[in-house]
Amino acid sequence: MKILRSIWAWLDDRLGISDTLLPLARHPVPPGAKWSYVFGSATLFCLILQVVTGVALTLLYQPTSSEAYKSLQFISHQAVFGRSLRAIHYFGASGMVLMVGIHMLRVYITASYKFPREMSWISGVFLLFLTLAMGFTGQLLRWDSNGVWSAVVAAEQVGRVPVIGTYAARLLLGGDTIGGQSLSRFYSYHTLLFPALLFGLVGFHLYLVLRNGVSEPPVPGRLVDPKTYRQQYQAMLKKVGVPFWPYAAWRDILFGSATIIAIIGLALIYGPPELTQPPSPATIYTNPAPDWYLLPVFALFALMPAKIESVVIFVGPVLTVLVLLALPFMASSGERSPLRRPWAVFGSVCVVVFMVALLRLGLQAPWSPKFDAKALPPTLVHSADPLVLKGAGLFANKGCLYCHLVNGHGGHRGPELTEVGRRLTPGELRIRIVNGGGNMPAYGGVISEKELAAVIAFLETRK
Repeated sequence: MKILRSIWAWLDDRLGISDTLLPLARHPVPPGAKWSYVFGSATLFCLILQVVTGVALTLLYQPTSSEAYKSLQFISHQAVFGRSLRAIHYFGASGMVLMVGIHMLRVYITASYKFPREMSWISGVFLLFLTLAMGFTGQLLRWDSNGVWSAVVAAEQVGRVPVIGTYAARLLLGGDTIGGQSLSRFYSYHTLLFPALLFGLVGFHLYLVLRNGVSEPPVPGRLVDPKTYRQQYQAMLKKVGVPFWPYAAWRDILFGSATIIAIIGLALIYGPPELTQPPSPATIYTNPAPDWYLLPVFALFALMPAKIESVVIFVGPVLTVLVLLALPFMASSGERSPLRRPWAVFGSVCVVVFMVALLRLGLQAPWSPKFDAKALPPTLVHSADPLVLKGAGLFANKGCLYCHLVNGHGGHRGPELTEVGRRLTPGELRIRIVNGGGNMPAYGGVISEKELAAVIAFLETRK
């Protein structure tokens, strides 16, 4: 023990550890900063977990188009603790997105972005988008069909931005089409560029917390006045402030540890997302979808009218970023209490409901063909007529069931046909099938007259 104390004393004297860290740990914070303040620290815990698991994965992952998929298969099924490592990294990303989202929502509801913490909010906005960017680039590194085609869809959307769209898409993919250069570029984004920006912003964000202090819990009627706020805040800390360690830090440590334990528990129970088939240009039937935290955006673009997509793709993100960045300057003073800011609370609830609704739609993906739809069971064909039975089989084999729902079976992309026999005559059914329309392809050149008669006979029974 004496030797260890001597070593510590020598290091502390040469490096100034105590002189640097103790003032940080003991800086005063408002006494009422309790459980609602723990989400920022939990985000930091998740980031540390992502760094540790990410570095471990890079020791096994091979970022080449020929070996990436195989290396992930090896990590998932053969490497010691590889499956758990992938799962922890996957759930850690979800946890980090969730924590940073809740943290920003808490800051907005309590108006902690007001003077003098405007830059804390702005750095937090960039941290949110960087966190989402890390999640998006990490998905392509799986180098399976879902990850690759999701990146292609994103590049196509970016490419529709006026003037700079083509250049932005090339910057994203490393060329005009996706390939090995895209994997190298996304690997650099995910392991070098974005982490460097993330670490720099996290350090800056923490510095601002120390510089301006932790915002005190809002009190109705206590207004923020830039002329007097700093003096009032310092006077309050001198009177009732408590050291961050241990009076406030224990909550952060407890909640952050519980978050990490929950992430590891989910990882061990559910494992990592299974890889789909390797990416191939020959794959024409695919239904790519991003991870859950990007699904609301995926759903929003899938549901909006095609005529306004190009405008929204450009205007939407730009307007969102501008509003978020301008918020602390538009309302840098005044009331902070949610009880006196009902519209802020109402707006927050609306955003949460909107995002949850889009997430649910994104998970269901009613706008995408359901390529795993099974043929109708004989009990739902409702006929022993050989022509009708043949038509029911063709309806599934020709892919009609991918997009049309019949008695609870099939997809949702096209109109439901459970009672189509009541709505359309045989002649109208023939016109629709032969000529197509909207998202429906024309089947006139790929279906024989006998097959067409069988499908129409089947659809006539749907009453």
